Amino acid sequence: MTFTATSSDRLLSIMLTLGQFPILCNRIRIRMRRELFSRGIINQAGFEAEVREKAMLSQRREGLLNPVYEEPNDIWETRLTKVRDQLTDLYFSQHLTYSFFENIVNDVLKERGIDQEEQLFSINPELAPIELVFEQAMMIDKMPAEDRTRLEARLQEAKVVLIRTMISDQLRYINIAKEWLNLEDLIEIRRRKIGSGRIGGKAAGMLLAARVVKERAGAELRAAIHTPESYFIGSDLIYTFMAINNLFHWNDQKYKTETEMREEYPQVQKEFLAGDFPPDILEKLTSLLVNVGKVPLIVRSSSLLEDNFGTSFAGKYESIFCPNQGSLQDNLRALSQAIARVYGSTLNPNALLYRRAKGLQDYDERMAILIQTVVGEPLGKYYLPHGAGVAFSRNQYRWSQQIKAEDGFLRLVWGLGTRAVDRVGNDYPRLVALSHPLLRPSTSAKNIRRYSQQYVDVIDLEENCMRTLPVPDVLQTNYFPLRYLAQLDEEGYFVSLRSRLVEGDQKRLVLTFEDLLRRTYFGHHMRDMLHMLEESYQAPVDLEFAVQLTPGKNGGANLSIYLLQCRPQSHLASAEQVPLPTNLPKKDLIFSTEFVVPQGMVDGIRYVMFVPPEGYFDLNPTTGRTKLARAIGRLNAALKGKVFICVGPGRWGSSNSDLGVPIDYGDIYNSRSLVELAGQGIGPAPEPSLGTHFFQDLMESQIYPLAIYLEEDASYFNRDFFYKTQNRITTFIEVDKDILPALRLIQVDDYAPGRTLQIIMDDSEGKAVAFIAPKKKETPGSTAPLIAQNGL
Repeated sequence: MTFTATSSDRLLSIMLTLGQFPILCNRIRIRMRRELFSRGIINQAGFEAEVREKAMLSQRREGLLNPVYEEPNDIWETRLTKVRDQLTDLYFSQHLTYSFFENIVNDVLKERGIDQEEQLFSINPELAPIELVFEQAMMIDKMPAEDRTRLEARLQEAKVVLIRTMISDQLRYINIAKEWLNLEDLIEIRRRKIGSGRIGGKAAGMLLAARVVKERAGAELRAAIHTPESYFIGSDLIYTFMAINNLFHWNDQKYKTETEMREEYPQVQKEFLAGDFPPDILEKLTSLLVNVGKVPLIVRSSSLLEDNFGTSFAGKYESIFCPNQGSLQDNLRALSQAIARVYGSTLNPNALLYRRAKGLQDYDERMAILIQTVVGEPLGKYYLPHGAGVAFSRNQYRWSQQIKAEDGFLRLVWGLGTRAVDRVGNDYPRLVALSHPLLRPSTSAKNIRRYSQQYVDVIDLEENCMRTLPVPDVLQTNYFPLRYLAQLDEEGYFVSLRSRLVEGDQKRLVLTFEDLLRRTYFGHHMRDMLHMLEESYQAPVDLEFAVQLTPGKNGGANLSIYLLQCRPQSHLASAEQVPLPTNLPKKDLIFSTEFVVPQGMVDGIRYVMFVPPEGYFDLNPTTGRTKLARAIGRLNAALKGKVFICVGPGRWGSSNSDLGVPIDYGDIYNSRSLVELAGQGIGPAPEPSLGTHFFQDLMESQIYPLAIYLEEDASYFNRDFFYKTQNRITTFIEVDKDILPALRLIQVDDYAPGRTLQIIMDDSEGKAVAFIAPKKKETPGSTAPLIAQNGL
């Protein structure tokens, strides 16, 4: 048995490292040649002739036409030595085993009085090739317990170097990962990695969370937790891709203006999608496809900065589903195109503006790739999981005082989890407070049906594409998990499925997930898992998951929870409780709401960016509203350093402009609060966007989300302030006349000279109030605003 490609690389790594000790290297290679000659693999005379021939060939490559006279003898001898060493390594790796090479090295070291421990300590893991660091770590790991104890610190050093080299260089991550990841985890990463570089933040978070749960969970939870089959593309490959496709001229996008970024991004995408991959990478991707078979895949971004403490990059880069149902050649083309699209998304204006806002513009943000099999099973011609969503260990937006914030919450959908993390159209996930899983934001049957999931994201196995379809078009009455996902609407109440459905029943099915929460340990497992991850991370966390159910004993179901992603949770900073104002003059009250309110305060607001609903819905749905979104982005940039909030209709950040203003995070990141208006003819009923990528952006940037349902008696909206105060927008930016009716900038000083706006949010009272703050007292050393406290 000869060297494999991997073991040949290991020989090269060891010889490169031992190059620090030329006498040792020389003795080792003499022994290697002796074995080659004695075994008849090559004779000495023939070997030396080949050495001279290849040495002279190297001279000719350097332009030495008469090498005997043009090169000094000492340089010629050095050239011969280098060629001799290279040929020795080549022949040995082709004909003899790696273990035999290890024996030679150990014999030479013993002859010189160097024992195994000295060998280990003679290598600096920080400088050594990664293969040699693995060798060192594995050697220690295999030692008897009493010997290993003495070298535990060296093993820890090797693990840290491997984590930093292959996974992440973020210190907070390393501090946690070194305590949990073991050598087998790191070996498995290496086995599944394509290309050099790190595997990035998304992959790092998934692997660490899975290891923590496997180590800490009880037997039942441990048996239920799984991760999908995963492969990694190292972060260095993006530069190889850009180099061979002449794409480096786009590398300065992050330093351009927002307008330039947005105008040039379509061309960036086009050029990246036209790029080719090196043949060796295509060969490895082909092997990957052969290994997984015709199972749908998802190609996910996993950049170096993604999913880190304070910078989640939620939704900033692309993730692409590959149905993977065509020929091998077609599937390879789709997979390589998906990787190219993810690479191109590193230059997405929203990602670049996010980095700029976070002070990360100058970081070398390389993109690694996480390729996973999609969790699910076929249902007719569609492929989807039984459930999916996003879970958070802390719940800062409680809809009832019974709910315990520390037990977390989740957004749960049937089908692909895209509907749980994106702000989609007029559709709703199931919100679950894990302290009280069956407690809903609304208990009336009418609202439960109205705010239930209406559409499902699936992979169409026949059309080889991803689709969004009405739930009744996909749901089948003989679907095993149906009774855990849906209930029958009995005109005023809901009943669980206890028998076979009859004709007409399918139209009365409503996705409530009631029996998944009531009859399985799903809610308990999610709460326990979030608790142990928060404790291990020493910070709140959020994770993406998928759920599968299989028939169990006594008519029950076996539960499998797939951990897809884990990262530190973005959350609002802890705020000191400030009492709500009372006895305010009507003129000073600007708005109030009792719809899912957090704890916090925004003080010193001088400007309000207001999108009047009437003006907004009069705009052309495509050109006009897109132009409005760009104007909002320019105004956001112009107001940098000033305290302002945004107020307007519907679900901001929605992909459907009929449901809300189609802005991105990059258009409002300087704001301090986003207040969404809803009501008849204004926008859809307010839906807590808890857990969506857009919501995560707001939390991370300390932008308080609020919603006002204008038809609720408990809500108040001061129309005089919003509609009659002078519009100051042209003071800051130029705006086309056709969108002026849809965008107003209110200067609070115009409404109440010398005063500012303040918002106080009290989650214990479930109420938020925005009001004109009293003028501050001129008290030396004090800047706190006076708040009237004796009756509203």
